[in-house]
Amino acid sequence: MTLHVAVIGSGPAGIYTAEALVKQSAEPVEVDVLERLPTPYGLVRYGVAPDHTSIKSIANYLRRVLELPQVRFLGGVTLGSHLSVQDLLGVYDAVVYCTGAMVDRKLGIPGEDLPGSVAATDFVNWYCGHPDVDPDRFTLDSSEVAVIGVGNVAVDVVRVLAKTSEELRATDVPHEVLERLGESEVKAIHMVGRRGPEHAKFTLKELRELGDLANADVCVRPEEAVVATGVDFPRQVQGNIKVLQGWAAREPVGRPRRLDVRFWMRPVEILGTERVEGLKLERTRLSEEGRVVGTGEFETLPVGMVLRSVGYQSVPLPGVPFSEETMTVPNEAGRVRDREYVAGWLKRGPTGVIGTNKSCAADTVRTLLADLEGGERVPGGGIDALLASREVTPVTYEEWLGIEAAEGELARTLGRGERVKLVGLEAMLRACRP
Repeated sequence: MTLHVAVIGSGPAGIYTAEALVKQSAEPVEVDVLERLPTPYGLVRYGVAPDHTSIKSIANYLRRVLELPQVRFLGGVTLGSHLSVQDLLGVYDAVVYCTGAMVDRKLGIPGEDLPGSVAATDFVNWYCGHPDVDPDRFTLDSSEVAVIGVGNVAVDVVRVLAKTSEELRATDVPHEVLERLGESEVKAIHMVGRRGPEHAKFTLKELRELGDLANADVCVRPEEAVVATGVDFPRQVQGNIKVLQGWAAREPVGRPRRLDVRFWMRPVEILGTERVEGLKLERTRLSEEGRVVGTGEFETLPVGMVLRSVGYQSVPLPGVPFSEETMTVPNEAGRVRDREYVAGWLKRGPTGVIGTNKSCAADTVRTLLADLEGGERVPGGGIDALLASREVTPVTYEEWLGIEAAEGELARTLGRGERVKLVGLEAMLRACRP
């Protein structure tokens, strides 16, 4: 008998799960990877910065998994609107949820809902061409912008804001977005962290890239780059501190844009009436218990946009258990309920790098295969009839390749790089179903 499994989500966690099923299963297995968008690869396509081509090359590995004869890609299929959990359990032996962490955490401060105060994920989705975000979403008409957070996502955002459109021309940034970036009036970018340099979450490689910006001076205040002496920091942290203190010791050379990397400052209020007009910050310190506390010293930045990048969180799936406390699907070694499983950030929270999802998926698959060993199997093909009865025509892997080909042709037409992303679901579907 053949084991039939549905994987919900085609990002790294979902595709690594499909791969683990093929590799680990002692019996024949067929895996359907269901994705609400017509395009696979999740965060690799819509979360990795366009100028990080080495990381985006992970898609080449994921592609090979989708091309395995035991794996099938079904795009444009949404859990909740097209199919229910019970529908899936009726036609599959097991279901694995791998939808990741799609939204930003909130700051929880006054003024956060003003126009111009947005999640960094919205901005990332915008410059990555995600079909959920209109290409007209951002106009970049403010001379100063604040990015709250000192992790890799924040570094990506400030780097894209600091670069010229010409520097991004060879990337896959949608052409409509590239034109908006070319019209940017941003002159000053403030990246704000509530703790010190030794607590920052960015990696050394990402941080160093900021120092190579041709269009922006990177500035750090010497008093904010001071760290405790006599502490044996991990090598990664030591590297970050050395880079930041080096920037603190140098003078700006007058590049068109300026990036101020700030530490020991926390946002307490976003100012404005009809839209963002400023950001009020409070100087911080660590208490004896190691908590961040305010000092009563305030500063206001005259920014017209605030992008928060203080962590991702998952969102509930219809009919699937969800913990509002941990913002994950409760599980035991990946097991959610009978024949239901979870992998990736939805399982463990937004931790680790893309590759971490591989071992996470493998652990979940081990649990799944042990649970289902020796059990009865559902007949194959049930999903096709079910979707047809609901007039849902999934985007096939071959049709996805048609979208890729159209993006390559668009790049050649525009004289830009290898690929330029199509904008919007309609354009994608026209490309794969002419």
